[in-house]
Amino acid sequence: MGKITGFKEFDRELPPKVSPEERVRDYNEFVGKYSEDKLNKQAARCMNCGIPFCHSGCPLGNVIPEFNDAVYKQNWEEAYTILSSTNNFPEFTGRICPAPCESACVLGINKPPVTIEEIEKHIIEVAYSKGFVKAKAPLIRSGKTIAVVGSGPAGLAAAAQLNKAGHLVTVFERDDHPGGLLRYGIPDFKLEKWVVERRIKVMEESGVIFKCNTNVGVDISADELSRKFDAIVLAGGSTIPRNLNIPGRELKGVYFAMDFLKQQNKRVSDIEFEEEHIWATGKDVIVIGGGDTGSDCVGTSNRQGAKSVTQLEVMFQPPKERTENMPWPTYPMILKTTSSHEEGCERYWGINTKEFLGDENGNLRAIRVTDVSWEQDIFGRPIKFVESEGSEREIPCQRVFLAMGFLHPQFEGLLQSLGVELDERGNVKAKEGVYRSSVHKVFAAGDMRRGQSLVVWAISEGREAARKVDEFLTGSTALASKDAVSMFA
Repeated sequence: MGKITGFKEFDRELPPKVSPEERVRDYNEFVGKYSEDKLNKQAARCMNCGIPFCHSGCPLGNVIPEFNDAVYKQNWEEAYTILSSTNNFPEFTGRICPAPCESACVLGINKPPVTIEEIEKHIIEVAYSKGFVKAKAPLIRSGKTIAVVGSGPAGLAAAAQLNKAGHLVTVFERDDHPGGLLRYGIPDFKLEKWVVERRIKVMEESGVIFKCNTNVGVDISADELSRKFDAIVLAGGSTIPRNLNIPGRELKGVYFAMDFLKQQNKRVSDIEFEEEHIWATGKDVIVIGGGDTGSDCVGTSNRQGAKSVTQLEVMFQPPKERTENMPWPTYPMILKTTSSHEEGCERYWGINTKEFLGDENGNLRAIRVTDVSWEQDIFGRPIKFVESEGSEREIPCQRVFLAMGFLHPQFEGLLQSLGVELDERGNVKAKEGVYRSSVHKVFAAGDMRRGQSLVVWAISEGREAARKVDEFLTGSTALASKDAVSMFA
């Protein structure tokens, strides 16, 4: 590495952030950039370890020590070449990935790990500024046509790779703009939409065709899609949210998290919508669900001027540090305090919501809850909860956002028309490493195949599915695999 003793000399340091009091006034990204000197020092912390476990910690297999070394030496073109060899969209993962690579960092055994995610974001932004990111249309086209259904991270990754292989790729998106979860699921204060639009433009200039406002299975039939294209990649995501079917669910004021988040993203982008507006302004807000979507509801509610924001989780509070059941280098399920929590939020664990309570006009006025305790197995995994006697009470609120995860993709329309086989969880059945469904020439990737997961996993799925589609169409593939030994390693 560039500086062998860097990990001993420099401490982990994150870039500056706008204060919580200031950043809730708008929807802009609020994480700054390193100075050249600080970036150099953070890259220098990367050790010349014998086995870089960060490679396996990253679902994409990013070649991390090598791009850190290039950053330390200020060889930006090399750093970008290394990073983009495994990751199509570092500008996304550098902003919104929970960085499992950092959990697997060898330095992290007894010190704070290397700031891999931030270094990754700096590499791609420098690459754009220096003109390294360019549209590259294939010199030779195969003549094969591919339909990618869904323009989220999995669909975009599959499209980018298949276009690179020389195939003619058309991406179908039922929304008015491409990007899927990146466009309408993640708030602008985490991922400004010009970042997505910038990448879409590069892909279009490289030859990828995007067709928005096109609901496959409705606006275009599955049969027509099968006739027109040599292969189909299903990348529509896991879009059916987990509901909370308890008394009072029909009350006005109880909404799915994604309905709330999507509306606000459209407002920020000056995109009109016909649905009734959902506002948290001046309301006592309760977010049910302790994951990232719930956190996004917290941040959005604060920016809309909520009177109070409370987040409830039925599970027990995670530990603050690794336990013996979370050994390094596994990804630890520990307490996570997000930037949205920093902006103002009361958080409670072990709370079961029993009923939504309304007023005489059908508006939400409170929820009825109880405390719960969990029985666990010998590995500390929850088995079932038991309500605490005498803990039932009401919590006043006028808005509840359900952020309890997603169950499976939408069955009606495309999946039913195609007749693809589903697995026991309701996802498209397609084995990992194969990605081919039960229907000829139909493949699946991302959350539609593996269930709700991370953006970085979706990108990995899209890339790997593209390899199998390329093999199916041509008999072989030159597209990179995450399992292959990198040319830079």
